[in-house]
Amino acid sequence: MIFCKNTNTALFYSSINDIPTNTWKTLNCENNVYFHKDFLKSIEKNHPEITFSYIVLVDDHEIPIAFSSIQIVNFYMNSIQNDFDFLKNLGKKLRILKDNIPLKLLISGNTFVSGEHGVFIKQNQDKQKVILALAKAINHFVNSNKNLKNSIDAFLLKDFVNESLFITDELKNVSYNPFSVEPNMLLNIDENWQNFDDYLAAMKTKFRVKAKKAFSQSTLIKIEEITSENIENQIIEMTALYKKVAANANFNLGTFNLETYKDFKAKFGEKYILKAFYLQDKLVGFMSGIINNTSLDAHFVGIDYELNRQYAIYQRMLYAYIEIAINKKLKTINFGRTASEIKSSVGAIPQDLTMYLRHKKSITNRILKLFLQRIQPTPFQQKFPFKTILKTNENK
Repeated sequence: MIFCKNTNTALFYSSINDIPTNTWKTLNCENNVYFHKDFLKSIEKNHPEITFSYIVLVDDHEIPIAFSSIQIVNFYMNSIQNDFDFLKNLGKKLRILKDNIPLKLLISGNTFVSGEHGVFIKQNQDKQKVILALAKAINHFVNSNKNLKNSIDAFLLKDFVNESLFITDELKNVSYNPFSVEPNMLLNIDENWQNFDDYLAAMKTKFRVKAKKAFSQSTLIKIEEITSENIENQIIEMTALYKKVAANANFNLGTFNLETYKDFKAKFGEKYILKAFYLQDKLVGFMSGIINNTSLDAHFVGIDYELNRQYAIYQRMLYAYIEIAINKKLKTINFGRTASEIKSSVGAIPQDLTMYLRHKKSITNRILKLFLQRIQPTPFQQKFPFKTILKTNENK
């Protein structure tokens, strides 16, 4: 637990439980599940290796106007994989990253979910001023604590969409460096799709055949609900499958504790999606996600890679997400990052994301800026599986 003295513009909390009920009511942010105290509490409770803190920004009348979730993590060089190998070399040259010594990273954002889930700003606020106030509050938070001041190496504000950059680019004025990361893959659900057959009918022949082949390959797989009552019996096998997927990721800020699912199911019920994929009573995969207003957001999956190609496990999962979204009359599916090409083959389109990074050492930060400008998302071949371009949500 970290104690930080409040300022005229910012209040600091070491636990979700410390934030007063009236603050939540005034912020009115819990319609977004990622700013719901139960969601944040579940993440906090199940990840003791992460230091959690929360910042509430207030106006001149001490009324809450914004909220940010802060996590302090140890970032290890071996968590950078594949196409990001040059970052390892950069880290060594700048003496930022060492094999056995982690980078102490302060993150504003959700460590485990991609997207704009780190900063909530109330309506009718000057958002550019608010984002600068947040950067100032983060500085105060670190500099007012001797241990943090000595240990924090860098600051990361993560996952802003292009529409927000006119706000977040204010961070450049306080030495944060923007860089592009892997995009979110989003599928807009056509309002005319009443069932999965309508989705298939909207596809070009080539992609419809591909979908039917995946269903044929996965005929022997049984998909079952994971509930609060049966999750305990499956959590060990699920964790093993999840770790196989996480090990293949280019970039990990932390390892998700699947025990969190127990809280999610208890607190969000049917809004939290958990499904198990069985092949002859053997768990070969699982999928997870949450319904956030009119969106189905895919979370972590687990896959038995040795059987994936033969039984089209992952592709069948993608279609399962689509079936759920259509049946529940949702507008979008947020498939998240990674595996962009196969996600585009089921109709998802990329949503660009930008992060902002600042190293505490000014000289290192200036050098870092030059290298971050070189970072580009891994290229992939965008597929266009539909006969006609889908309407966007704004047009619905």
